[in-house]
Amino acid sequence: MSTQMPVLKEPARKRRGNKKLLAILLLLFIALLAVLFFNSSISKVSDIQITGNTFTTRDQIVQSAGIHIGDAFFQTSSSSIASKVEKQPQVESVDVMKVFPGIVKITVKEFPVVAFELAEQGELTALLANGTSVKSVNSGNQLLDKPILSGWKSDDPVKLALTKQLALIPVKQLSDLSEITPIPSKAYPDRIRMYTRTRFEVITAVSVLPDKIEALNAVIETQEPGKITMLLADTYVPFSIEDGENIQSD
Repeated sequence: MSTQMPVLKEPARKRRGNKKLLAILLLLFIALLAVLFFNSSISKVSDIQITGNTFTTRDQIVQSAGIHIGDAFFQTSSSSIASKVEKQPQVESVDVMKVFPGIVKITVKEFPVVAFELAEQGELTALLANGTSVKSVNSGNQLLDKPILSGWKSDDPVKLALTKQLALIPVKQLSDLSEITPIPSKAYPDRIRMYTRTRFEVITAVSVLPDKIEALNAVIETQEPGKITMLLADTYVPFSIEDGENIQSD
């Protein structure tokens, strides 16, 4: 007895054409959304917030950053903006943060003020740790804790070295220095005279200043006002003894 074989059904063919059409429509939809997004206001820079700047103006920072209100938000990276702003001579470091939608936050850290100087026009200028001279802003209180440089030429390389060395001195010791003048010699082209607010006169050199500052502080804290020499050898003579010797010689 023969049995009839069941009829096998052909597998349904996948409608590949429909899937391709859906993929194309999806891509077109995404492209349309991208076009609409990048042409909308939320893809533009709407606010530039700058903090930490004292000697660098807002216009200088915006100009160097190369961004403006209305620019494409994703056009320039945060690191690129920071590297451009750091080229400003007053700026030590920059931190840039982008906050969507449209906000760019630029936090500037400027080189600290280490001294002041009177310009030729009689204008008070501030000297930063990297040697940059900038117009002083609200310096009345700062004058109490920063030395004034007098008698220096504008292009003196020793002055540039001095500002860098002053940046290494602890704030407490720096605040005691009231005036610094150049007194170069053959042995020490970078020799300087410093006056302190505690009424000491100090002869030293820029190149040895950081190494001598702790010893100088120890003398100032334990001795009466006098003349201190800190070069190859260190000496200290109280003004009372020096004045007495001058009287005897007269």
